[in-house]
Amino acid sequence: MTADPRRRSRVILDGPERAAARAYLKGIGYDEDALHRPIIGIANTWTETMPCNFHLRRLAERVKEGVRAAGGTPMEFNTIAISDGITMGTAGMKTSLISREVVADSIELVARGHMFDGVIAMSGCDKTIPGCVMALARLNIPGVMLYGGTIMPGHFRGHDVTIQDVFEAVGAHAAGDMSDADLAELESVASPGAGACGGQYTANTMATAFEVLGISPMGSGMVPAEDGKKGQVAEDCGRLVVELVEKDVLPSTVITRKSLENAIACVAATGGSTNAVLHLLAVASEAGVELSIDDFDEISARTPLIADLKPGGRFVAVDLYRAGGMRLVVKRLLDAGLIHGDAPTVAGTTLAEEAEKVEEEDGQKVVRTLDDPLQPNGGLAILRGNLAPEGCVVKLAGHEWRNHSGPARVFESEEEAFKAVAASQIKAGDVVVIRNEGPAGGPGMREMLHVTAALVGEGLGEQVALLTDGRFSGATHGLMAGHVAPEALHGGPIAAVRDGDIIEFDVPARELRLQLSAEEIAERVAAYEPPESPYRAGALAKYARQVKSASEGAITA
Repeated sequence: MTADPRRRSRVILDGPERAAARAYLKGIGYDEDALHRPIIGIANTWTETMPCNFHLRRLAERVKEGVRAAGGTPMEFNTIAISDGITMGTAGMKTSLISREVVADSIELVARGHMFDGVIAMSGCDKTIPGCVMALARLNIPGVMLYGGTIMPGHFRGHDVTIQDVFEAVGAHAAGDMSDADLAELESVASPGAGACGGQYTANTMATAFEVLGISPMGSGMVPAEDGKKGQVAEDCGRLVVELVEKDVLPSTVITRKSLENAIACVAATGGSTNAVLHLLAVASEAGVELSIDDFDEISARTPLIADLKPGGRFVAVDLYRAGGMRLVVKRLLDAGLIHGDAPTVAGTTLAEEAEKVEEEDGQKVVRTLDDPLQPNGGLAILRGNLAPEGCVVKLAGHEWRNHSGPARVFESEEEAFKAVAASQIKAGDVVVIRNEGPAGGPGMREMLHVTAALVGEGLGEQVALLTDGRFSGATHGLMAGHVAPEALHGGPIAAVRDGDIIEFDVPARELRLQLSAEEIAERVAAYEPPESPYRAGALAKYARQVKSASEGAITA
C-alpha cells in the first residue's frame, strides 16, 4: 500500500469536529466500521426513461457487493440520462449532448463534495458514457467506468433486427413500402429488453473505445446487459476500484496520448460512430492531453476496417462479444503494429497483456483478419475545404461512395428537412444541407438520424448526400458530413449555401467544397440572419453561450 486509502474521506469523516457528519450517516445505516473504510462513490445513471440504463439500479447492487468484499464502503448517487433514440427527431434531442456536460459536472460535484476515496461510474446510453469518463479524468481520483452493456437483437419475421431497422422503416412507411401493421409489428419486437442499442452505434462505440483506452476493464463492456455474467462483471469492478484506491492508481496514468490513439484506432477498425470524435476530444481536454480532429483522420487512414458491424455491416455487439470481444480487435491491430501495446489499463496490465487473453470463437466472421479487411482504411475521415474550414467528420464504413457533386437543398432545421423527405421532395443526386443544428445554434447539436434513416428507407441512402453543423447517430450510414465547423450561427460558410448551389464531396482529397468564390461566400455569410432561438434562459441558453466549436469537442470548459 503506497498511500493512505482514506486520505480524502478522512477529511470529512474523522475527528471530534466531524461528529455531525458521522451522525447524519449513522442515522441512515452506516455504522462505525463502514465509516472507517475507504468510501467509494457509485455514480449511477439509472433511469426508467429508456432501456439503455433501465437495469443499472439492479447492477449497482452487485457493484456494492464487490466494494464491500474488498474492504470499502459504497455510497450510491444518481445523475441524469437522456435517450438519443427516444428524443430523436424532436426538440427533446437538443438536450442530449448538453446532458454529457451535466453528467460530468454532477459526478464531479458529488465526488468533490463528499470527498470520496474512489469512484465507479456506471453508464449506459450514449452521452452518459463519455460524461462518466470526463468526470473521472477531471477528478483524477482512483476510478473505473462500468458500461451497462448492449441490448440483445430483436427478431422480426425470421431475422435479427435493431432499432436502426425501425428508424429506416419510418422512411419505408412514408414511401408507401411498409404498411401500418408491419411497422407496428416491427416496433413491438425491435427493442426486446434492457441495454443500449445493439449495433456499433454511439453507445457500443464509446464502450469499446474506453475498454481499449483502459479506463474500463477489458472484457467488461461487451458482456450484454441481460447476460448472466454481467453481475459478476459488476462485482469485479467494485473490487477493482478499492484496489485502485489502495494503490492510488489515478485516471491520469491510464488516459494518455498513447491510450487515446489506441481508442481512435479501434473506433476506425470497428466502423464506429462519428460521435467518438466529439467525445474523445472532450475526454482529452479533461485529461489535459493534446488531441485534434486531424489526429482522427491520420489514425483512421492507416487503420483497416476489420469489424463487420452494423450499421454498415452485418453483425451486432452481441456477435462481437461471442467472437472474442475487443481483445480480438486489439490483438489484430497489435499484430499489425497499429496500436501501442505498452499502454497501461486500469486493471494493472498493459493492453498487449490483455490481448494475449483473447479467446477467438471458431469460425467467427465478425472480425476479419488483416489480410482480408472490409476496407483498407478506417471508418471515418476528416474533411476541410471552403465549406468546413475547421473541419467536418464523414463516416466511411459500409459504403464505397467517396465522391459526389450535386445541387444543395437547404433547410434551417431538422424538422424542415424531414418534412421534405417525408413528402418525397428530395431527389437522387441532391445534397441535403441542414444548418442551425450546431452546438450553439441548435442548441445542442442534434443527431440527424430521423432524416438519414428516412432517406435510406425511401431507397435514397446511396443517392443523396447530406451535410450539417449538427451530428449523426451511430446508426447513420451513407455519404454524410457532420460537425461542419464553424457552424452557421457563428458565421461558418454553411450559412452561405442556397438552394441549387453545387456542393462537392471529395473524400480522397479530404475536401468539402461549395462552388462559389471566396468573395461571394463572405458576402452571403455577412447577410445571413439565423433563426431566432426560442431558448432565452435555462440550461439550453447557458450551454449555447458557453459551448465551443464541434472541432474542439463541443466542450463548455
